Amino acid sequence: MKRIQLFLVGAFIAASPLCAQSADDWQSGVARVKELIQANPAQASEEAMQVLKGKNKKNVDILVAIGKAYLDAGKVGEAETYVGLAKKADPKSAAASVLEGDIAVARKDAGKASQLYEQAIYFDPNYKEAYLKYADVYKAASPQLAIEKLEQLKTIDPGSVEADKELAEVYYLNNKFGKAADAYARFVNTPAATEDDLVKYSFALFLNHDFEKSLQAANMGLRKNSRHAAFNRLAMYNYTDLKRYDEAMKAADAFFKGSDKADYSYLDYMYYGHLLDAVKQYADAVAQYEKAMKLDPEKVELWNNISSSYESAGDYTKAIDAYKKYYGALSADKQTPDLQFQLGKLYYEKGAQSDTLKVSRAQRTAALASADSVFAIISQAAPDSYLGDFWRARTNSALDPETTQGLAKPYYEQVVTVLTSKNDPRYNSALVECYSYLGYYYLVANKLPESKEYWNKILAIDPANATAKRALDGIK
Repeated sequence: MKRIQLFLVGAFIAASPLCAQSADDWQSGVARVKELIQANPAQASEEAMQVLKGKNKKNVDILVAIGKAYLDAGKVGEAETYVGLAKKADPKSAAASVLEGDIAVARKDAGKASQLYEQAIYFDPNYKEAYLKYADVYKAASPQLAIEKLEQLKTIDPGSVEADKELAEVYYLNNKFGKAADAYARFVNTPAATEDDLVKYSFALFLNHDFEKSLQAANMGLRKNSRHAAFNRLAMYNYTDLKRYDEAMKAADAFFKGSDKADYSYLDYMYYGHLLDAVKQYADAVAQYEKAMKLDPEKVELWNNISSSYESAGDYTKAIDAYKKYYGALSADKQTPDLQFQLGKLYYEKGAQSDTLKVSRAQRTAALASADSVFAIISQAAPDSYLGDFWRARTNSALDPETTQGLAKPYYEQVVTVLTSKNDPRYNSALVECYSYLGYYYLVANKLPESKEYWNKILAIDPANATAKRALDGIK
């Protein structure tokens, strides 16, 4: 009896490799078919016939595998032959339906392909590949259908990395960056995540204004590849938006000087310009904005950035020139009073600065005259706003620094009329400015009762106002 048992065990051990080899045989046979399809089509066909001998003749898995090999080689007609044989062997084969759907995709018949993938799911609701293929067909043309199918897959396999990858891609392609980021987050730390997935994950977070997490993802990528252009780019962007300027400058240096295959865009130069402006390197910021405009002349808002950098540097002449280019490039419906207001302020700032070697008194006076003209237009365009007259008052006050002519008086008086009617504490500081000017004007004109009236109005708003108290003490 013992000898019989030993014989059976030996026979089992001997038989096991033979069975495994049998399974390997058809797979290796299909691999040989695949290798020969292009080089020797006749031999490939012969090899396929050999693989399909005997019991394998109606083996759907083998028939589908051979059909897929032909399809991958671009031999659609031959692939259809094997799909037909597979469907004859098993009319309800999900695998055969999926391959037939793949053939429809190759023939650019997305409608038929989606029907066949749906058919595969009907035959086998757990056939995951069919869900993924269906979603791939519709991810661009009808993203909602793709999402619905992938969500169905998630119900039968909640941990499906493949579903999450497809969901992330669909959301990303359709600018739903918050949902894309959530989908990427579910698999980005798995072996299934590619470098491209990590880039898109970081960029989706950035576009969703989650700068801290985007930076973490970018730095994760940089730990693997410190010369990766996209990760260095995103590091620079995120550090800049997080106002971590020292680190942003290092990231910018790595991006522009230490990245492989960097293809710079207007956005890269624009961000670098923002960064340099933030660290007060204004001339360098302007140079970067100009590079950005060369790449995309349609981005006329960059003239506004250039103007702002010149303004920060105190070069109001160039700031005005740049702003006029910005304003002039806008369509008529976008040339709003608030944008024109900025031009007036630039003229005012140029005129209100001290005499220098760069700006003469005559140039300052001309700038103030231009400011007054701009603010006059704004006052007419927006009669319900006090700002036009308020800045006309300031401008004319600068034209009459000794307050002997009272050039600003009518404008400050108009502002007082408008603001007192509003009866809103938010305008108290503006009223104090108006009353201060009018009080001083009447003091210079030696009209003391009128002067006292305005200083007392200031104290009614701000009882601790030192200027008003000193003025009233002087009048006594």
